Amino acid sequence: MTEPRTAAIRYALEHRNRFLEDLITFSSIPSVSTDPAHQEDMHKAASWVADKLRQLGASQVKIYPTAGHPVVYGELGEAGPGATTVLVYGHYDVQPAEPLELWKSDPFTPSIRGENIYARGVSDMKAQVLVTMHAVEALKDKGRLPVNLKFLYEGEEEIGSPNLGLFITGHKELLAADFALNLDAGMIAEDVPCISYGLRGLAYFELNVYGPSHDLHSGIYGGVVHNPAQALCELVAGMHDAQERVSLPGFYDKVRPLEAEERGELGRLPMDEAFYLKQTGAPALWGEQGYSPVERTGARPTLEVNGLLSGFTGEGSKTVLPAKAMAKISMRLVPDQDPAEVHRQLLQYLEEKAPQDIRWEVINLAGGVPSISERNLPAVQAFSRALEKVWGTRPAFKREGGSVPVVAQMQELLGIESVLSGFSLLDDNAHGPNEKLHLPTWYRGIDTVVHFLCNLQP
Repeated sequence: MTEPRTAAIRYALEHRNRFLEDLITFSSIPSVSTDPAHQEDMHKAASWVADKLRQLGASQVKIYPTAGHPVVYGELGEAGPGATTVLVYGHYDVQPAEPLELWKSDPFTPSIRGENIYARGVSDMKAQVLVTMHAVEALKDKGRLPVNLKFLYEGEEEIGSPNLGLFITGHKELLAADFALNLDAGMIAEDVPCISYGLRGLAYFELNVYGPSHDLHSGIYGGVVHNPAQALCELVAGMHDAQERVSLPGFYDKVRPLEAEERGELGRLPMDEAFYLKQTGAPALWGEQGYSPVERTGARPTLEVNGLLSGFTGEGSKTVLPAKAMAKISMRLVPDQDPAEVHRQLLQYLEEKAPQDIRWEVINLAGGVPSISERNLPAVQAFSRALEKVWGTRPAFKREGGSVPVVAQMQELLGIESVLSGFSLLDDNAHGPNEKLHLPTWYRGIDTVVHFLCNLQP
């Protein structure tokens, strides 16, 4: 008799064309969570996900309303009360597609070119949502699932998951599980499978600097009024020191240091200076001295300016001394930093450094705590063996530079860890024009999840 996992992988191979059709249909829905104009599309995407769960035979499938976009839930509990229960997380919302003129094809009309499919959200993370669904379908077709599954899909990840924490808090018993599977991460390259065990947190602010009560003629008043644009630039420039370290008071006090063993593991990643220069197109790298590029992007905190606005920015010239200047500033945080404490550190910096001839205010826009998981958890090792089986190489363990708020929320609110991986690639251009997905990697991802679920059997 053919082993269930072997039969399931054969099933997945035989049904690749239909799986691809699912991906095309799902990615055609413009589920842009930040844009009120797409409210109807958000509900359409949630309904599509719920229908897919019903097709899998899931019970208790329900679309739960929130103060924002809905949450989709369903269960497959056929393995019985003594089996492992996995909470599968994903999100069905996507980033805006603008600027549209930079796309080579319509962002919501998926286009296959070579081995890649191009569409907004195809990599982040609609294809990743379908990886687990298709693996489950393949296993169910060849027998009973070896584990119990609970599915949780939200529609607000791309806007910071503002309502997910409240949903989890109100449904702890419903969401109880042994651990979570979250495929909202990715791989360095198609031949380098990865498991992510660390996520940086986020603290995001808007800094406004005010000077005169209205815009002034720079010829008449320049030299007697401190230009808010210049004052803002001076303040921002002072947020880093000569060693490219963040200069906010106490910023590094709670940063968890990197141990030698972990630095060695991160050093296995094929992400040296040449890699980052190729990925970014920058003329040279920059960052905190004493750390490698891969350490600086995943295991060390940062402060970045995400936007600047002041005065006249149109075509031609206008000699104006602006009344106001604004900067968007984000900080990526690492264990054990806290967004609220970083907020206080920013305020203290401004109180100490801001000149008396301007006014300033800080608006706290968003925040999320960092998270880190044990690399030797049984579920993580089960996923590691699955990746090695499919790719023929031991996966790399890495820290993510970005944030996935739900991982920390599940640690805090449900008391469970997450197996965090995924089958997107660094060059997929997620959030940018011409987002793509490498289809051969995606198909191997389905096989990986088949092996993973089977590896969880006693």
